[in-house]
Amino acid sequence: MRVGTVKEIKNHEYRVGLTPESARELVSHGHEVWVETGAGLGIGASDNDYAAAGAKLVAAAPEIFGACEMVVKVKEPQPVERAMLREGQILYTYLHLAPDPEQTADLVASGVTAIAYETVTGPGSSLPLLKPMSQVAGRMSIQAGATALEKAHGGRGVLLGGVPGVLPARVMVLGGGVVGFNAAQMAVGLGADVTILDRSPEVLERLGIHFESRAKTRFANSSNIRQMLCEAELVIGAVLVPGAAAPKLITREMLSCMKPGAVLVDVAIDQGGCFETSRPTTHDNPTFVVDGIVHYCVANMPGGVARTSTYALNNVTLPHALAIADLGWKAALKADPYLADGLNVHAGKVTYEAVARELGYDYVPVADVLG
Repeated sequence: MRVGTVKEIKNHEYRVGLTPESARELVSHGHEVWVETGAGLGIGASDNDYAAAGAKLVAAAPEIFGACEMVVKVKEPQPVERAMLREGQILYTYLHLAPDPEQTADLVASGVTAIAYETVTGPGSSLPLLKPMSQVAGRMSIQAGATALEKAHGGRGVLLGGVPGVLPARVMVLGGGVVGFNAAQMAVGLGADVTILDRSPEVLERLGIHFESRAKTRFANSSNIRQMLCEAELVIGAVLVPGAAAPKLITREMLSCMKPGAVLVDVAIDQGGCFETSRPTTHDNPTFVVDGIVHYCVANMPGGVARTSTYALNNVTLPHALAIADLGWKAALKADPYLADGLNVHAGKVTYEAVARELGYDYVPVADVLG
């Protein structure tokens, strides 16, 4: 199979779909790998590194979209890229379709077979291709929140860990999954006063055992959320409903009880955000203020640490890329029901139920597509 990867064009996105090491693996399986020149510079991988791995360097993305049977990316295709997709082509990348009707419509119209990293599953309903980026984003959320809390950045002027004689910042982590766990770890390590809220008793028990007295846990009902919101200097939105739009757990009205200069970091922004006042931002201009509350809503947070993120992502995406290239997409999905969960769009049909429900498409089960 001819497999291509292009330079990401989303604002300040430096990751790349295939590392030179991944390209070498695909080549060793007998596949052609085409790489857009300069695609790996953001992670410190030169064109010579790809050439040494056996990849073909191509001057521009249109040639890759036009000639490659599978395109491997990191972020959702931007409008100019979606215009180059074609019927029968395989797109393997993050998509986050539920809050993005324009992208979904373009993918449906293109006839492409779109496999989304974020809905590929694993044992126990895990999301192994989302997990490493959730780990990165969770850890980065505390760095970003700590910076946004500085007075020069519009924040309250609070140091997360405090100093002797001065209380640390109160950090509220909304959601105890992979993002929330990693955010809490970082905040605890910096000496903050951390409370994690979740609706699952099992998750709360696991978090309580892990953190012991270093972080508190509370059940995420509306009363507890409101109380903690009024007390917190930093709030991390770490809520995930796989494949669906994130629920709006904090409304604009609720911001009125918050301390001026407090910070909201919405890690769920890729899925529409879990704060009513959230809107996507970029690394260029990461924050905005609503009713005196600083919002950080960068939609590609892991792109800021591109080398770490790319290698962590390739560790989990490459095995499936090899399976798709070796067997063809249909045989690969038939052989692996976990990978089959990643199919979101095929030949003009929406094949992921949550996306179809959110955006009003007829839902076609993957089993029907696979025959």
